[in-house]
Amino acid sequence: MPITTNKMPLSVKKENGENVGTCGCGSQSMGYCGHFTKKIVFVLFAILLLYGIVYVGTLINNNLKQYNYIGRADRMERTIVVNGNGKVSGNNDIAVTTIGYSNTDKDVANAQANNKKVMDQITAELKKMGVADKDLQSNYTIYPNYNYTQQKGQELIGYQVTNQLTIKIRDLVKIPDILSLAGKYGATEVSGLNFTIDDPENLKADARAKALVDARAKARDLAQKLGVNIGSVVAYNEFEGNTGGPIYNMKSMGASVGIGGGPEVVNSGSRDVEMNVSVTYEILP
Repeated sequence: MPITTNKMPLSVKKENGENVGTCGCGSQSMGYCGHFTKKIVFVLFAILLLYGIVYVGTLINNNLKQYNYIGRADRMERTIVVNGNGKVSGNNDIAVTTIGYSNTDKDVANAQANNKKVMDQITAELKKMGVADKDLQSNYTIYPNYNYTQQKGQELIGYQVTNQLTIKIRDLVKIPDILSLAGKYGATEVSGLNFTIDDPENLKADARAKALVDARAKARDLAQKLGVNIGSVVAYNEFEGNTGGPIYNMKSMGASVGIGGGPEVVNSGSRDVEMNVSVTYEILP
């Protein structure tokens, strides 16, 4: 007996005089399959086009919103801004002065040598008194000095050498002895005393703490009067206030500061350190 199968063989049929292929799965012709594929591509293209239209519309909408806010102020946040002030006083613990020597010679080498001789003696004495190298700063200059006359025109007088030594005095008791060095070794330039605080950071910290307490108290008082509650800090700024110069009694300085000597008694006085703060607090809903 012959064996038969249910598989449909691939064949070509004549329809209207054209060969039309059929697939083995029993579907329509190959032309139909191609038409179905085109429909899928068209649908995918339509979906992508739709997404593109939505994306472009979203961009246009966002740009219009930004345009509406151009030139307008931002919406005010619910905040309270208060200022605080803190001031502390500290005793001046250092003094600063300058001792210098200036000389002129037509020979620049001689001018330098003579100047060095005087300033080396002063520097050596300062070190014997315990002044450290870090507390000494020199300002050394050399420049030609000319004289002009109608007969001779411009004439070189000599080379002027100037060496100014700025001294930071930590032991204030030694101020009279240090100033007397100017007269002892023939210094030609001496400045007065400037009193200050060597490290004011601790005083700034104390003044800042007082300013913050002051700001917090003002914020609570203002919030209570407005009938609101304050929350956390959202902004903070600080700056140093105007600190006055040293406060001391000029009568206690005895003789005036000069090349011939220094004061017998020096009152260094005190200095105010002031901090101002601006604190922005959140208003709770």
